[in-house]
Amino acid sequence: MAKQYDAQTAADVIVRDLSSEIVNKVVLTTGVSPGGLGAFFNQYIASAKPALLILAGRNPAKIQEAAESLVEEHSDVQVRTLRLDLESLKQIREAADSVNGWSDVPQIDVLVNNASTMACEYTKTEDGFERQFATNHLGPFLFTNLIMAKILASESPRIVNVSSNGHRLSQIRWPDIGFSDGQLYNKWRAYGQSKTANILHAVALAMKLGKKGLTAVSLHPGVIHTNLARHLDLNTDSAGLDVIDRELGNAEGWRERVNFKTPACGVATHVVAAFDPALKEHNGDHLQDSHIADPYVDTIKPYARDKVEADRLWKLSEELVGQSFAY
Repeated sequence: MAKQYDAQTAADVIVRDLSSEIVNKVVLTTGVSPGGLGAFFNQYIASAKPALLILAGRNPAKIQEAAESLVEEHSDVQVRTLRLDLESLKQIREAADSVNGWSDVPQIDVLVNNASTMACEYTKTEDGFERQFATNHLGPFLFTNLIMAKILASESPRIVNVSSNGHRLSQIRWPDIGFSDGQLYNKWRAYGQSKTANILHAVALAMKLGKKGLTAVSLHPGVIHTNLARHLDLNTDSAGLDVIDRELGNAEGWRERVNFKTPACGVATHVVAAFDPALKEHNGDHLQDSHIADPYVDTIKPYARDKVEADRLWKLSEELVGQSFAY
């Protein structure tokens, strides 16, 4: 990577540096809602004149609000909205059919799998899956593969999976993905499993489709005050998180304070991951603080980067969504 960025680098700085890589690109971002990282990311890259910004999300009213705010600040940008409910395999297929049916959008240059839920209480989706694993991994896995033809139609296709350093809280629980129907459920461990899956998904995409020109990476955006954590009690929930970190021997269990980022610094890593051309030589890697994560100093667990684990997860995901994807 030509420039050295860090945790304090803001998105507008990186957008200026990478403007030639953003211009005329078609970018689809999931999980877009006002006050969220997806909305902030699109607000910043809009200044570099992408060809089209596709905002996808579960709530049509919130997506429309984000779209109107974007156009209000950048009147020359083309914006399209897409309803995408990642908790429903049926609706995911409907959304993918819509994207594939857009004759005026022949390719998706960048897909940013940004949607996420965090540390929610135990529930199952309509398809019978633990909610965090379904929303954070199975849904994006299916949607990504269903629109893959349009992604690969790009001259420089890229997929970005927004993960978290929360992946440190759990590897994939192979015999018990669903936490024994909730009997063994811990919301932080379930979040960790889903975030590990995000990283492994990027590793698998790089392995399977790197030969076709696809670059796939994952990232940890940092800790940012957004609507993602609006349901959490910072006192009780943080204490529960600290207990797990200490049980696992994670350094985060002994930190004296959390270093929060502004939204501008939080989505800076999104911009690098989505557009830095140097990442083509680092296919499947994980980013943090706007650079490739260093396993000696950054939180990136070996189990989240393991190619065998990535392939196992791909096969399991195919089984759970009831569809195979051979490339």
